[in-house]
Amino acid sequence: MTSSDWTIEDIPDLTGKTILVTGGNSGLGFEAVKVFSLKSAHVVMACRSVNKGEVAKKQIIDFNPKADILVMELNLTNLESIRSFVNLFKENHSRLDVLLNNAGIMMVPYGLTKNGFENQLGTNHLGHFALTGLLLDLLKKTPKSRVVNVSSMAHKSGVMDFDNLLYENGKDYSPMKAYGRSKLSNLLFTYELQRFFEANKIDCMALAAHPGVSDTNLFNHAAPKWVMNLLKPLFLFMIQPASMGALPEIRASVDQNAKGGEFYGPNGKREMKGFPVIVKSTAASYDKESARKLWEISEKLTSVKFA
Repeated sequence: MTSSDWTIEDIPDLTGKTILVTGGNSGLGFEAVKVFSLKSAHVVMACRSVNKGEVAKKQIIDFNPKADILVMELNLTNLESIRSFVNLFKENHSRLDVLLNNAGIMMVPYGLTKNGFENQLGTNHLGHFALTGLLLDLLKKTPKSRVVNVSSMAHKSGVMDFDNLLYENGKDYSPMKAYGRSKLSNLLFTYELQRFFEANKIDCMALAAHPGVSDTNLFNHAAPKWVMNLLKPLFLFMIQPASMGALPEIRASVDQNAKGGEFYGPNGKREMKGFPVIVKSTAASYDKESARKLWEISEKLTSVKFA
């Protein structure tokens, strides 16, 4: 480790900060909640399953009895659930310093969300787009607030097709294609959101991060279980623990020197593992026309307007 390696020791005291983490009960989100609470933030763990969230909260409190964690129910595949969550959140919170859009699904079979969206784009992008828009007034009220979207190296294979964005009736669908598109969408949204903040002189930053190849439950659908068991020794060589994989999103959330529009990932070979640094995304992710189209379609599909 060199002196330039960013670790949790570089995180400032977070007393008085409110941080919302989607999917905070497992994997990267769990590690982020653990770290934020260790640094004295008030952390809201937004989970599809409150029971699983409470189990995760207990694990963290066993590790850190002073952890200030609130578990709340949030189903990103259901716009009604998102609206209900936001209403309840606003009843109990007057500020939001960091919205960490961490939750996600990966390479699942074709299916639809409650609102009829293809599952991966619906969960990974549209759900978080709606959540961010509905929390925008609270973000505006909080000085130097941040929105952090968690993307993936898979964004590099992502292709936007606005004539068939949601793979209607499964047309041309493949789990990997849809996942790549959803992760590219995360970045297009991040960069457009940063432009929105700047154009409207809003004291908020939009950043993105990716975990490299990390040991989480996202790989459950990557291949049949017997194949994954065979590949496990290889994966163990290639992957890093979730505690390391979470560092890029943690750094994007709390590094005092971070700037809007930055993208963080591991500093190792091919960005697969390592300590968090600023990395570069594909040219497609910076395409302003694609970003604008995605924003407009997202507002229409979710009925959430940013203003």
